[in-house]
Amino acid sequence: MTQNNTPRVLIAADRSSAGKTTVCTGIMAALSKHLDVQPFKVGLDYIDPSYHTLACGNRCRNLDGYLMTQDAVLETYAHAMNDGNADLAIIEGVRGLYEGFEGLSDLGSTAQVAKALKCPVILLIDARSITRSAAAVVMGYRAFDPAVDIRGVILNKIGSGRHAEKAVSAIEHYTGIPVIGTVPRDDAMGLTMRHLGLVPVNEGRQSPEFRERISKITEIVSENIDLERLTDIAETAEPLEVGEPSIFEGGGASGRAKVRIGVALDEAFNFYYADNLDLMRFHGADIVYFSPLHDRALPDVDGIYIGGGYPELFARELEANKRIRQGIRKASAGGMPIYGECGGLMYLAEQIVTKSGMHGMSGEAFEMVGAIPATVEMGGKVVSYNIGSFTTDTPIGGVGDSFKGHEFHHSSITDIGDATFAIRLTRGVGIKDGWDGIMVEKTLAGYAHLHACSYLRFAEAFVDACL
Repeated sequence: MTQNNTPRVLIAADRSSAGKTTVCTGIMAALSKHLDVQPFKVGLDYIDPSYHTLACGNRCRNLDGYLMTQDAVLETYAHAMNDGNADLAIIEGVRGLYEGFEGLSDLGSTAQVAKALKCPVILLIDARSITRSAAAVVMGYRAFDPAVDIRGVILNKIGSGRHAEKAVSAIEHYTGIPVIGTVPRDDAMGLTMRHLGLVPVNEGRQSPEFRERISKITEIVSENIDLERLTDIAETAEPLEVGEPSIFEGGGASGRAKVRIGVALDEAFNFYYADNLDLMRFHGADIVYFSPLHDRALPDVDGIYIGGGYPELFARELEANKRIRQGIRKASAGGMPIYGECGGLMYLAEQIVTKSGMHGMSGEAFEMVGAIPATVEMGGKVVSYNIGSFTTDTPIGGVGDSFKGHEFHHSSITDIGDATFAIRLTRGVGIKDGWDGIMVEKTLAGYAHLHACSYLRFAEAFVDACL
């Protein structure tokens, strides 16, 4: 048993779309000017963590109480904290504070993670059009689960000084909980949205306007939130006891041959959990990044991991890079282990058919890698946790292995040719009729997103497959 004494605070919201990612990014960026801040995100989001990584300079880690055991949440937290010398941990919640997997427990919720990490909570409220009622909101959230330690409030989308004064006085009078910030309603506090959420940092950072927007958000947050009081609250977190490691245990790659795993990373593919890559390294992989958009050829690698992203928005450019598509198809046909996850599935298919009018898409068909005999058609929406088991041996697991994961996509798979399904789902939609994971040679591609601190076979099995 070890103890972690680093100050920590969790910023939760009263509901989705309250502005917590924008405010959290501003807080992290402002504090990172003079502190080493380690960011975390509750839930399975990829895009919000990219903003936190940008703001802090430290890779954001995901914590999910449905996928992970409590011990895994604690170990994932402790691993990130031990990976550096952070002065402060800031954790952004998901949706509303008490939203989770079901209605009658806190499973999968921000509240569950707050209690697991014994973390003081700052409640961010969308205060548009409410003043005295804001006090009732705070009272209700505090009373709903007294084990959740709400220590401060931030009011977002405040319309005027008078608005702020009335809401602050009501909250502090009726609840005794301090309001540490009132953030004005300001168009500059908005971040660009898309069909899966915010525009990813890897794409947006290319624009000067994007950098200016982040800078402006940081300025507004610094001027309207008492960051010293926030860090004071973080310093009240009691010491956190963490058990002996079971995920990052033992020697990892000690005594094993090294393998080189190519990871697709660019504007089109950037949905990766930091711990997935860390655990592949831990088990003996050198990570070699490459770009299906910009590189002319594959690097010299023993296996390929193509994560999620927005290949549909870059379909024309991906089609134009014929050499790298041919290289990946040749590697697949030659038996190289390849794993494609959602966006990776779409790229490994024969073609993507975009949907006219959907976020500027043209409604055309674009040739992709062709390692998987299927067509991807844009449209529809699936957002779900999933539970699956492997029905055959694959690069990331075999018969007897099972996982909890999630899927989040606006596409479907049609015209499936001669291929084997490798994953049977008991929860979730997958590709077809409760099946996911199309397998050809040693190429596996599916809609399921897996977190290596939840599905523990992921990293070691993939590295072993690449040996």
